[in-house]
Amino acid sequence: MLRVAVLGAKGRMGAEVCRVVEAADDLELVAALDASDDLTAAIGADVAVDFTVPDAVMGNLEWCAAHGVHVVVGTTGFTAEKLARVAALFEGTSAHAIVASNYSIGSLLMMKFAEIAAPYFESVEIIELHHPNKVDAPSGTAVTTAGKISAARAAAGLGPVPDATTDDPGGARGATVDGIHIHAVRQRGLFANQEVRFGNEGEQLVITENGFDRASYMPGVLAAVRAVPNRPGLTVGIEELLGL
Repeated sequence: MLRVAVLGAKGRMGAEVCRVVEAADDLELVAALDASDDLTAAIGADVAVDFTVPDAVMGNLEWCAAHGVHVVVGTTGFTAEKLARVAALFEGTSAHAIVASNYSIGSLLMMKFAEIAAPYFESVEIIELHHPNKVDAPSGTAVTTAGKISAARAAAGLGPVPDATTDDPGGARGATVDGIHIHAVRQRGLFANQEVRFGNEGEQLVITENGFDRASYMPGVLAAVRAVPNRPGLTVGIEELLGL
């Protein structure tokens, strides 16, 4: 039986994590904490699941590393620099960490398919569409997808994506991450959606993943909770846990 603490328990994702942990036969919810709560209530937990906010997550990670609590992080906003800091925090400690930009099986497959397709197309752009309460843009999933596509293109010897734009005072071309354009939509009625649009002369391939409910993330979160005690240091992403 793994003892689990949930950080950010009053948020929508945190509340869903609490629900599935309580329903699991091999997990026990021992603490459900939010922003103003004292983390000492999580002492004795085997694993903490963090779905808080970018401003709070690093402090929570420091606490977990210092108190020997493994941690699974779904909070977004991690740069390469922040991931390096997390790796340093957990290196050589008894606590381990998994940080992933997305725990949805469909999203992970979408990123994998995009990575496979990337060397075969001259053009590619990403459109990510989310609910208006999301605080970060572009999404962590879109940034991760762009990185995977960019690496696959570079390995195949492809040059920059063609784009003759020289005049864009309003930023209509979106953000550029690792040479890949990302367009972020925030609209009421959406939950979590992403399109990766590839193009060659005379053809187009569109890979789309549509999320409709937070329950779609829970199989990946639970897989990470069960795996993290056996993965020393920092693990980035859960693809390997799922055989991807």
